[in-house]
Amino acid sequence: MESLSITTQIILAIFAPGLMVVLFTRITFNHYVALVLTVALFAASVYAGYTHRWWIYVIDAASLTLGFWYSTNMKTSNNKENPPL
Repeated sequence: MESLSITTQIILAIFAPGLMVVLFTRITFNHYVALVLTVALFAASVYAGYTHRWWIYVIDAASLTLGFWYSTNMKTSNNKENPPL
């Protein structure tokens, strides 16, 4: 990721983890599985050496938290509108 500018890295850290949690929630229909998949992908990218700054990890964690919160609210509001039969 050293080829990307700091601004690009910050923007990606803000939006990518949260959007990935929401996307995986839509695919797997389980927000816990989506969170685990997203954390595993980011752990693999850190292990591979794509990020080196600790404050990017903090932004990633905040984005993961917001994405998980949104996915949880999305699932509960969907269940209220369409109760199971």
